[in-house]
Amino acid sequence: MDNSFFNSVQEYFGKSSTEPGQYSSLALAYIGDGVFDLIIRTIILDLGNGKVNDFHRMASNIVKAPSQAKIIRSVFDELTEEEMAVYKRGRNTKSATSAKNSSITDYRVATGFEALTGYLYLSNRLNRALEIIKLGMERAGFLPLHKYRQQHKKNISKSVKDGK
Repeated sequence: MDNSFFNSVQEYFGKSSTEPGQYSSLALAYIGDGVFDLIIRTIILDLGNGKVNDFHRMASNIVKAPSQAKIIRSVFDELTEEEMAVYKRGRNTKSATSAKNSSITDYRVATGFEALTGYLYLSNRLNRALEIIKLGMERAGFLPLHKYRQQHKKNISKSVKDGK
């Protein structure tokens, strides 16, 4: 048991009889998106106090589809057969929404990543999701986050000065 949050939610609100593999890929991506967002927000907040707007900008830059695609592509060689199958199922699912600020390819790859994250979370394997995310963030250049934060702050400052 490595999902104390998940277990607490189930304890207080009831456990679903649906197995993780029975959810649609888009349902898995829906919960996976929230889980990934919470992980990134937690990491960012753990860096120390700061401006909430800076936190938001930094998190938004990491949780966007192109960044998620970069993270998952960097760890394909680390995924088990089961994980790759869940990822591919999510990636290949037709979505009612479309990519807004990314290519359709990155959007679909990110959907696969979110589906895998959701599947691992609902399977009570959050630690495995964290391993994949950490390794992917390291390989994709998002970690160590304090260095990424410094670079991102420079980019924010430059955008403000440039009037963007």
